Amino acid sequence: MKENNIAKIYAKTFIELGESNKVDIAEEIIKLTEIINVSNDLENVLFLDVFTNEEKKSVFKAISEKISLAPILVAAVNYLIDEKRISLLPLITKEVIVIDDATKGFLRGTIEGSAENISDEIRGKLIEALKRELGNIEPKLNYEKNEKITAGYKVTVGDYQLDATVDNQLRSFKESVLGK
Repeated sequence: MKENNIAKIYAKTFIELGESNKVDIAEEIIKLTEIINVSNDLENVLFLDVFTNEEKKSVFKAISEKISLAPILVAAVNYLIDEKRISLLPLITKEVIVIDDATKGFLRGTIEGSAENISDEIRGKLIEALKRELGNIEPKLNYEKNEKITAGYKVTVGDYQLDATVDNQLRSFKESVLGK
């Protein structure tokens, strides 16, 4: 929990730095995260403690130059490396995206279900249910197949979860019958 709070503070600071330097930090940090996620070697160098800060900064410098990363984000990531907090980068990235989405008036989320894909009709109904619960914020939802779901859908948007699965209904019924 402490790491999440620290990541939120860094995320707010990164966004403020981006705004004052007229840089879309969310776009930049997503670009960096995509590169890190593609390469296990890069991820290992940045996040494992077996590498020195100088090695991490050297590799990061080469990557940031190659993808033309904004200087303000380069400085921020170098700061994280120097402070031995680079391991927070994935949490910071998540928080930056959440803050950026909220600023733009929408939230990202995930629909999970047992089928290969979801119909537009069901997606529309789930979005309307979310709008009633969360206000008129526009949710942007990706669909993921989840083998653990027997039937129905589970929607997660930020901290809110709408669980309309048969598994959840059976669990609730069992608890009501057994008094747990």
